[in-house]
Amino acid sequence: MSNRDWIERSRAALWHPCTQMKQMEATPPLPIARGEGPWLIDYEGRRYLDAISSWWVNLFGHCHPRINAALRDQLERIEHVILAGGTHAPVVELSERLARLTGLSHAFYGSDGASATEIALKMSFHYWRNSGRPQKTGFVSLQNGYHGETLGALSVTDVAIFKDTYAPLLRQTHQAMSPDWRLAEPGETAEAYALRAAADLERYLAEHAETTAALIVEPLVQGAAGMAMYHPVYLQQARALCDRYQVHLIADEIAVGFGRTGTLFACEQAPSPGPAGHPLAVGEGNIAATRVADIADIVCLSKGITGGYLPLSAVLCRDAIYAAFYHDDSARGFLHSHSYTGNPLACRAALAVLDLIEGGKVIEANRDKAARFTALLAEVAAHPRVAHFRQAGMIWAFDVKGAGPGFARAWHAQALELGVFMRPIGHSAYFMPPYVIGEGEMQLMARVAAKLLDTVQAGPALA
Repeated sequence: MSNRDWIERSRAALWHPCTQMKQMEATPPLPIARGEGPWLIDYEGRRYLDAISSWWVNLFGHCHPRINAALRDQLERIEHVILAGGTHAPVVELSERLARLTGLSHAFYGSDGASATEIALKMSFHYWRNSGRPQKTGFVSLQNGYHGETLGALSVTDVAIFKDTYAPLLRQTHQAMSPDWRLAEPGETAEAYALRAAADLERYLAEHAETTAALIVEPLVQGAAGMAMYHPVYLQQARALCDRYQVHLIADEIAVGFGRTGTLFACEQAPSPGPAGHPLAVGEGNIAATRVADIADIVCLSKGITGGYLPLSAVLCRDAIYAAFYHDDSARGFLHSHSYTGNPLACRAALAVLDLIEGGKVIEANRDKAARFTALLAEVAAHPRVAHFRQAGMIWAFDVKGAGPGFARAWHAQALELGVFMRPIGHSAYFMPPYVIGEGEMQLMARVAAKLLDTVQAGPALA
């Protein structure tokens, strides 16, 4: 069947996510027959570079032989078994490895990022209830933050297009000042702005700590805000404030975990204490030897955890949180479940991903690739239409001046014509490619971005 056949069948049968379906008349979905490494291939053989890792999930390219082999092997053993009253090797082994890597323990599994957020929020709320402080029911997140679109997750999300329609269904939460360095005053450094944002958080907690259960943040990069990036000192300050005011810190590493920001987890880039408790200076070659457990009480993982193969999320917490649920009374237990919790196939894919990361020195190799691609994007960074060019590990983004309401769709469509799959967020274009990109793919992405800056119409200016 042709591309057109699959497009028509898709329109007739599917309700696509995050999509105004009527716009598919002008911008049809891309029908994909197969994938090879960083490439997507349609039903007529045309190839498209997957520059956004299929919504940030694909770490090692499509149809990776080692992940494929692991799944084939697992298929011959067990495809799924109930985890309430049962267990199996892949989920135990994955939980053990995640505990070693994060410093947190007792993984609880869901199917996607929003599920992980729901689990983390309920876990924090229920901990305080079990601990005799039931008044601690409030949550704090960051302005322009995103944590998913189920009702609990949407309550701590601050992206109007997703949230406004459903506002009557949501519980009220507080959004603290975002440390996004694009919002700094002229002459104010990213670090100084992050410290100012932390001061705003402190003012809120000083007044509301007794009724606040947790702060939830996307470490270093706020994805749906247009890859908004911030100085890691904010994480250090937030941790200190949560300790002072007895509030949980939930690290939403869903999009940034598993090497995406240049360390295995973004929390690892928070400054660690130096002599006499003073933080080491960021920018002096010190990527601090910080663990997730040094920053977070609870961490949410998903997206890249299975390399884009199967839905899976994991939530890990401090031992003290787990202990608060460990009791003879069933009502004190964490009575939350998903039918496919800890699916053996998904866990086996995740184990294969960790094997690839740990066995192939992927983080180190990515740093070299990141430096090379950043150099190739010098023309883009210097373009007169570009503002706030930014990079964190294997994420690059820039804002396009004067981009109008139709900018993202126009950029997406024209990038496809040039063989690259991109989906700008508002007026922010970004690259988040699989780790297997090579020199040729990096050159293609750089050429396409430079060309589109000259050809995509600006449209009416953003307000």
